[in-house]
Amino acid sequence: MAMITLPVAAHAPSPWLPPSILRLRSTSTSTTIRAAAAARSSAPHPLPDELHLVADIRSPHNHIRVADVSRTAAGAGHPLAGARLLLLDAPGNIHSLSFPRSACPLTSTYLDVFATLPPLLPRSCGGASSLAVLGFGAGSAARAVLHFFPGISVHGWEIDPAVISASRDFFGLAELEAEHAARLSIHVGDALEASADAVAVPGGFGGVLVDLFAGGSVLPELQEADTWRRIGRRMVAAGGRVMANCGGPCVEAEEEGRGGEAVKDATLRALTAAFGHGMVSVMDVDESWVAMTGPAVSSAPEEAAAWKAKLPPELRRYVDMWRPCLL
Repeated sequence: MAMITLPVAAHAPSPWLPPSILRLRSTSTSTTIRAAAAARSSAPHPLPDELHLVADIRSPHNHIRVADVSRTAAGAGHPLAGARLLLLDAPGNIHSLSFPRSACPLTSTYLDVFATLPPLLPRSCGGASSLAVLGFGAGSAARAVLHFFPGISVHGWEIDPAVISASRDFFGLAELEAEHAARLSIHVGDALEASADAVAVPGGFGGVLVDLFAGGSVLPELQEADTWRRIGRRMVAAGGRVMANCGGPCVEAEEEGRGGEAVKDATLRALTAAFGHGMVSVMDVDESWVAMTGPAVSSAPEEAAAWKAKLPPELRRYVDMWRPCLL
């Protein structure tokens, strides 16, 4: 998921406007030894006063914390006041978030952009009405897709069973699975191996959402064009699309040399090499960069208008934010 940086309690208050305890940035789990070792050995950053710790769990892959954002401490006008957060590893990168008191699944983050993809999916085969989510977390993106698009089914991959367990206990994932039993399937395993998994739908998925981070950085494999080619070849149906969180300047990597801007550019270059020039579009949502493959809609007003017409009003503004990737 895209990152939210939590100021450490010992630091001075952040000067960001509007006032913010949180800044969105992405993270997901990976199978790398580095990520697992960091989860076991790194001292966790203390949480700021605006967060109330609900659960603290350690697994071989992650240090998992669940925290609530105080409505009063954060301020009533803060976009994340009242949110529940899934924090991973020592820095407390936010993997997922929800608003338990709200019936609306939207998060006011880049995750909402993922929920705009269904109207663009091809309808030529059975699998085209399905989405794959690589880096499922607590299911923030899946929840919005299932809410707004009753004709879409979702397959999610998450490597850490402890993340899924915590999500069922604290984020209503068990209820979501029960409500959408015929449309939601969760697979515990390496998301990058999902492209070769027999559980993938015949004919491929109409769309694949990729949100894979570890150690505060986009997975290194996603800076390789061959990784994207494999995802496209083995997972995506004919005419389907990939939408990916590529990080950005908001990302503060744990590993030196993995700065957010440089890794974002390398990820976009790999996407372009895999899918072709003119076949990757980008948008910047609060310094989290999202990419989408396929023909650009920014240069096709009629297609953009048709896309908007199939979206709920809350999501239509994102259609106008896409622009060609020039890397």
